[in-house]
Amino acid sequence: MVRHATGNDLRKGVQPVVADFDTPETIRRALEGVDAAYLVTPSSARAEAQQLSFVEMAAEAGVSHLVVLSQLGSREDSPVRFLRYHAAVERRVDELGLCHTFLCPNLFFQGLYAMAGLITATGRFVAPIGDARVSAIDVRDIADVAVAALLDEVAPNQTLTLTGPRAVTHAEMAQALGEGLGRDIGFDDIDPHAFAVLLEGILPPWQIEGTLEDYAHYSRGEAAAITTTVQEITGHPARDVRQFAHDCADRFRAAVPAESA
Repeated sequence: MVRHATGNDLRKGVQPVVADFDTPETIRRALEGVDAAYLVTPSSARAEAQQLSFVEMAAEAGVSHLVVLSQLGSREDSPVRFLRYHAAVERRVDELGLCHTFLCPNLFFQGLYAMAGLITATGRFVAPIGDARVSAIDVRDIADVAVAALLDEVAPNQTLTLTGPRAVTHAEMAQALGEGLGRDIGFDDIDPHAFAVLLEGILPPWQIEGTLEDYAHYSRGEAAAITTTVQEITGHPARDVRQFAHDCADRFRAAVPAESA
């Protein structure tokens, strides 16, 4: 499903459907004849409303299996807004009796792309997390598990906790990036207010506030659990931060330096 016809940038054999989460009639058309769907929305202030609407329409359309990208630690009384909204979506899926698979990862390694310009310019990045460990994951592993679930290679009605092979500190992420880029990369712990100021112009205000809540969650040690679910389902180990840094080094090398962004 794409919002605009995009020419030849999809894989051969893929048949795109043009639809928009905020235009219900296009979603209904997109779901016609669909047996399984993967629900992931862009990060936006409307993500919860968009996902709940999609869930309702998927139930109406008779979708037999809904795979939902959620988040580890989701619960409706969480102090983290993103965890609250994921929990609300999970609850509605359950209420509607939809056959489902909830994918619940932690922080994405690819989230470092938001800091790529700063890393290119200064050789450092920052976050308010200290030496807390997070079982961060490569999004390619999430995709591999999602494919297996969509192809009914996973028993339905499960919540799958997806993590990397180990919990890492941000200093260890910096070291891995340095190895991948062939230069020294450092990490500095900063206070939440300074982090918020840094993110101004990179993220909108609502997302900055949510990101600070996420990082407070990480700092409390609530995101360090490890599972072997990726390997059990896909047959390959979850990608380590070093593999991410090696495979994605060119993305950082090509980043526009922060001072000229």
